[in-house]
Parts: sequence; C-alpha cells; structure tokens
Amino acid sequence: MTADLGPVACAAALATLPRMTPRRLSMILRRWEPEEAWQMVTSPSPIPWLAQLCERGDGVPQDWSAARTRDLPDRVWSDCMATGTRVLLLGEPGYPEILAIDGQAPAVLFCRGDLTAVDRRRVGIIGTRNASQAGRGLARRFGRELADEGVAVVSGLARGIDGSAHRGVLDTAGAPPVAVVASGPDVPFPREHAELWQRVVDHGLLLSEHSPGAPPLAEWFPLRNRILAALSEVMVVIESRVRGGSMLTVRESMTRNSTVMAVPGALGNPAAAGTNRLLADGATAVLDTSDIFVALGLDTRRAALPFDPRPMPTAEERLVLEAFAGETLSLEEVISRTRLDLLRAAVTVGRLESAGWLRSSGGWFEPVDVRELVR
Repeated sequence: MTADLGPVACAAALATLPRMTPRRLSMILRRWEPEEAWQMVTSPSPIPWLAQLCERGDGVPQDWSAARTRDLPDRVWSDCMATGTRVLLLGEPGYPEILAIDGQAPAVLFCRGDLTAVDRRRVGIIGTRNASQAGRGLARRFGRELADEGVAVVSGLARGIDGSAHRGVLDTAGAPPVAVVASGPDVPFPREHAELWQRVVDHGLLLSEHSPGAPPLAEWFPLRNRILAALSEVMVVIESRVRGGSMLTVRESMTRNSTVMAVPGALGNPAAAGTNRLLADGATAVLDTSDIFVALGLDTRRAALPFDPRPMPTAEERLVLEAFAGETLSLEEVISRTRLDLLRAAVTVGRLESAGWLRSSGGWFEPVDVRELVR
C-alpha cells in the first residue's frame, strides 16, 4: 500500500501527476514532506495555497485529485523497480551534489546507471539534430578524446550531435557518458537510439525528471536543457541553427556563468549559423579537443564543491537581498525596507527568485543559501 512505500514513492508519484511542473513540484516539497504532500495535493478539496500554484480554471487541482484513486505511488514504484530506476530527492543522500547546488535543481530525479559518473570533470556537447556528416564525425571524435582523458561527456541523447558524442565516448574505455533525457528513463527517444540508451545505462548514467513510461513531450525538452547546463563545466556547441534548441541550452549555461565554446562553420551553412553567431558574440572557438582541455584548466570554478553557480546580483538586486537579512519577507515588506516602487521591487524579486537567490511560498520570500541543499 502507498502508506508502506514511504517518502520516495510518494515524491515519485507527485512528479508523475498530470501537468506537474518543476516549479510546482519544488514548491510543494519545500512546504510538506512527500507523504503529507501526496495527501494534500490529491485531496478532494485542495487547500487555497495549492490553488495559487495553478492558473484559475485550468483544472489542475481536479486532475491531481483524480489521481488519488489510481494507486499512483504503488504503480510508479513498481515501474521503477521493474526498470532498475533509482529515485533521488533533492537534499537527500545520493542526489548528485553538483546538481543539488543549482538554483533550479529538480526536486525529484529518476536515474539509471552509475551515479559516480558525475564525480569527475564534465563537458557538455550539444548541437543540431540535423547535423552534417562532418559535424557528427567531429562530435564522435570529441566524445572519444575527452573520455580517453577522463572527462565525462554530458549530452541529451538526441539525434545528430548528441548521439554522436556519446557514441564516441562508448568507443573507448575511458570516462563514462552522462545523459539527461526528456522522457522516462526507460523510453528511448528517438526510438532508433534504444541500443545507445541501454549502452549509456550499462556504462554510465542516464538522468530524467520523469518516471518510467513517461513519453517525450515537447514542453519537457527546454526544461531538460537547464539540467544539461547545470552539470556541464564547459558547454561545446557543434553545429546549431540560430534558433535551434541548442541555443536554449547555451542560454542556461550563460546564466550559470559557464564557459561556452563553439565550432566555427562555413558561412551560408544553416547548420553553422548558430555557432558562428555565438563566436561573433564572444564565445570561445574550439578547433580541437586541446582547446577544451585549456578551457577546463582555466575555468576550475565548477570542478569541485563548494561552488555557487548563480549569477552575481546587480546593485539593485543586492539592495533587495540585504533587506532580507536572513528573514522571510512579503513583497510589501521588501518595498518598505528598500523604498523601491511596486513594479521595480516585484521585478527585482522575480529575477532573484529565477536566479536562485530567493524562493517563494504562499506570497512570502526567503533568501537561499544553495549550500544548504548539499547534505
């Protein structure tokens, strides 16, 4: 029965609820322990605070309440056991420390494989799904050469550059691959990567925010990118269109002050338009893996803990943070202490929350020390 499964099964079930978002899940599990949260969230009469997490009239509380009768924790737990999936809770033993200190770390993580794969230097390799043969070959070579030197390659197991990079890692007996996916850890996407997924599980680590059996939904891929960025000390882009999904990962890397590198391509080649734009905007060019090793040697901030990945606050943001002085405040109290007008105070508090400096609960805000997440 659900009551016997404990907090891990209840947290896994919460993550599986329809239209549950990372933000909603984090706020719920910060407020309640998993078993209590499951009872509260699936109650026939949702409490007012819970309704505030959802848009008025969107039907989410009703959908969650309906899940109460389906023994969801039992079924999710059984699926995890059947697929060899481990469930990790933020702040609990076993959760990857380098991810736990990120301001947008998943509250619940599903993983298959060896968690120690992230306990080494890490480089992300990303790029377009519609990669050229040359781009795929370069990604495979970079993956192999980085792994040979003990560097874990982080990627998304997508078609094109991602899959090629991990194939390169698996060509050698070096560092293990680390994959972050946007479906259940047992649901390969694309389907033709089923064998590659299994090899990653057998030789490295596969991570997901989604429980076994979860299909790959379009809205989950942009959310997955923040985890790729959080895990990668250096992000290498090989072939990307200007508006490709890789640019979303680059943006997440930049908000974490990570080093972004790009492979230059021929002018007029749409698959290289994004990487060339990155170079024009100041990204570091990478022509060979030696360039990546140089970047790793120069940027050691993320190599070991403690490390704070949050962007440094602006002068106005510092003013707001100083107003908290370790206390929990409402927006009205922030305005009173800083003498900012309502709009500026609200915008600044919103930026600080997005960057991981503040967290909110029921209209109250409190400062966050990311190191408190690593126990």
